[in-house]
Order: sequence, then C-alpha cells, then structure tokens
Amino acid sequence: MHCAAALPGIVWQPSDLDAGARASIEAWRAHAQLPNLAAPLAVDVTMDNWGIGEVAAIVCINMIHIAPWEATQGLLRGASARLGEGNVLYLYGPYRRNGAHTAPSNEAFDAQLRANDVRWGVRDMEAVQSLAAANGFSFVEAVDMPANNFSVIFTKDA
Repeated sequence: MHCAAALPGIVWQPSDLDAGARASIEAWRAHAQLPNLAAPLAVDVTMDNWGIGEVAAIVCINMIHIAPWEATQGLLRGASARLGEGNVLYLYGPYRRNGAHTAPSNEAFDAQLRANDVRWGVRDMEAVQSLAAANGFSFVEAVDMPANNFSVIFTKDA
C-alpha cells in the first residue's frame, strides 16, 4: 500500500501464498482505494506458473528466511523468466554476511525460525548472490536497513 501510494504511476501486484496474508492485503487495499494496487494473487514461487507474465520489477520482502531454500531457488528462477534485461529484483530481509550473523538479534531470530521449521533461517547473502548469478542476475548493491535488515538489489542480465 505504501509503495502504491508513493508511486502512483506503477501498477503494484501483491502476492502471498498464505490465504490469511492475502485477506489482510485485500483489507488494506479496500481501505486505501488505490487504483494502481491490484488484488493479491496466490503465488507459489516454487511452481513455474505464477499466474503473471513479464513484469518491470519484482519486490520480495521478508520471504527468503521464512521459507525453505527451494522457495529462494524458485523465486530466482521465476524472476529470471519474468524480468527483462536491466530490470530489478529487490530483496529485503535479514542476511548473514560471510557466514556470520550481523547482529545478536538476527542470530536469535535465526534460531527461532529454525526451531519452527528446520528448512527456514537467515540466509547467507553470498549464497543468494551466487544463486542469483546462476539465474542471470548481476548484484548491484546491499544497503544496510533498520532492524539489521538489508535491501539487496540485482538487475537482470542480457
């Protein structure tokens, strides 16, 4: 909702696999009444068919660490198929750097995630960068964000 309000010239297509999250998105969408904010889709990034075609950018917030590694693989594979040359893939969330947590709070969060599901966890940024490169992306930058998170930005190669 914030992005759609701030950037009214862009159509935003929210998605979430979880029905409860989609209901929340829809409630916020109904409240905001923004003409450039589409109804949320149920997208399973591990599947080839996302129900959408080519897009100008993909913004993925707080998913990679709360999903199995296969979801990250599917996200990058699917993003590669849907983004044209030079288009942006933006990832947001906590990451380890060079195998180490960036803050004690992230280490505790990682332990909590793995206690809930052993397939989850704070990922190594370098592993995500390597997977992105294997799927035709160039790393642009990682920006430190509040609460020990990062904005990680890639562009699609030719």
